[in-house]
Amino acid sequence: METSSLLSRLVLIILFVTCFAATTASARPGWIYTRTRGRCTPQYWSRRSESWPRMVPQTSTVSNVFGSMVFERYRSEITLLESASMGDDENAFNGLLKQAIAALLNSYSREGFPYSAWEVKTLVIQALVSKEAAARQARQFSIANEACD
Repeated sequence: METSSLLSRLVLIILFVTCFAATTASARPGWIYTRTRGRCTPQYWSRRSESWPRMVPQTSTVSNVFGSMVFERYRSEITLLESASMGDDENAFNGLLKQAIAALLNSYSREGFPYSAWEVKTLVIQALVSKEAAARQARQFSIANEACD
């Protein structure tokens, strides 16, 4: 009798732990899942898993690609590759730059991407007027980059 009640308690504990572990895992994806994102994100392009389009070399500076208007916000010598791999997403302007670079690369290399290269460049310049505009445009680029895959 004691062994059957002990066995039933053990089965209940195992069942509870298994259910709890499954709900916890689905609520928080693991490190591997969060690191493997789509083929159109800034993380993907910064890993250099695929060659960059010829129109946009990795060593190009941000000011050469997006124009002299971005010179005020970013270092003059910062390259596209450095910008795409920046970690500071808290800064609205850095977040805009990361997403814009991915959107620009996607516009050249992904058929059907919703933005053309000229639209990306124009929207970046327009978004530099304020932090709110930069954050809003970064979100729009992020949505397009995530959906692109």
